[in-house]
Amino acid sequence: MIVFKFGGASVKSAGAVRNIVEILKRYREEKIVVVVSAMGKTTNAIERIIEHYTARKSERLKQEFKSLKANHLEVLNGLFEDKDHKVFADVEELFGDLADRLAKEPTLNYDFDYDQLICYGELLSTTIISHFLNSSDIPTRWMDIRRSLKTNNTWREAKVDWELSNQLVNEHFTFNGERIMITQGFLGSTINDQTTSLGREGSDYTAAILAYMLKAENVTIWKDVPGVLNADPKYFDDTILLEKLSYLDAIELAFFGTGVIHPKTIKPLQNKNINLHVKSFVEPDAPGTLVGNLSYSKLTPSFIFKMDQVLIRTSPLDFSFINEGNLEEIFGIFSKHGMKINMMQNSAISFKIIVNKDKRKLRLVTDELEEKYKVDYQTGLELVTIRYFDQSTIDRVMINKELIMEQRGVQNIELLIRDQG
Repeated sequence: MIVFKFGGASVKSAGAVRNIVEILKRYREEKIVVVVSAMGKTTNAIERIIEHYTARKSERLKQEFKSLKANHLEVLNGLFEDKDHKVFADVEELFGDLADRLAKEPTLNYDFDYDQLICYGELLSTTIISHFLNSSDIPTRWMDIRRSLKTNNTWREAKVDWELSNQLVNEHFTFNGERIMITQGFLGSTINDQTTSLGREGSDYTAAILAYMLKAENVTIWKDVPGVLNADPKYFDDTILLEKLSYLDAIELAFFGTGVIHPKTIKPLQNKNINLHVKSFVEPDAPGTLVGNLSYSKLTPSFIFKMDQVLIRTSPLDFSFINEGNLEEIFGIFSKHGMKINMMQNSAISFKIIVNKDKRKLRLVTDELEEKYKVDYQTGLELVTIRYFDQSTIDRVMINKELIMEQRGVQNIELLIRDQG
């Protein structure tokens, strides 16, 4: 048994869904658990719906809802000639459920509301694809991952209950005549069946969890890139495919934000020595990238860019030293509001933290910090991480840039920079 994960780009249109069928036909002898993300930019669209819902902007909410439904109906109409096919009723039912939730008053917990609504992207995509696979003579069973993957109630960043989930996954994910089981990435639920999510872009992690629990032979993540590249093609023209990656290098690159692999994906696979393939759904015969218990002599420098970064400076109001108690308090505030730290640095009387720009979380964090600390922040920054750096790689990213902060290790260097002038 193997595990496949298809991301949003690989299921964004009727043509993309047909491509999945062609890929699965290449593996006729395999039993496959298929993990699927929401279609295209659906998660972004539902996040806008959530913002309008919690802000009680009903007209804008209706417009976004209408657009979301139209996009999915366009995919349906491109896949199914028979307009009486059961898939149309199933999708209509899901949109009806979503509309019913949006008709209720939001709670006082934004993150809870987020998880109860964001799940519809994955529920819609897997419902449509499951029906299409069955109509394409690929026997498929649709699975609701929330029945099997149990978590705590840390909304939007739920922690997996590994013991209970392992029991339920092995109980539910059994092949009974079909060759394919399709389920949702990114989602879970509490023991009270309230929907949770594992963190943005968490479908890779779902695939790794299922592979670990089901003792899969390997995992393949299907992407719109040839594999793991040494830099984002948006920033570099001459990127290099990393054909092999050790677990350690993959974890490091994912942690710093390479974007191709979710940071939590590697550990469950490493624990059971399960190989991970990152392959192109555009060129499925291409080798892609193999991640595993590997070694190699040539160390290709890799560049990771995080744009739109915010530098937050905190210092005690009484001009005293930053001590362990201050740090514990500051970290607690960031943790409380779910704001992840990309880089940090402290001096005698100040503590600097670099984060992604998230207006809602940034306001909550800075408001609370300002009760006890002097706080100021700087926006419009870039954070560049180079793994296996040398001076030439540093020079390459510093052209027309001003250095704000640097953090250097043996193999990695992090550079906080901004445009000059």
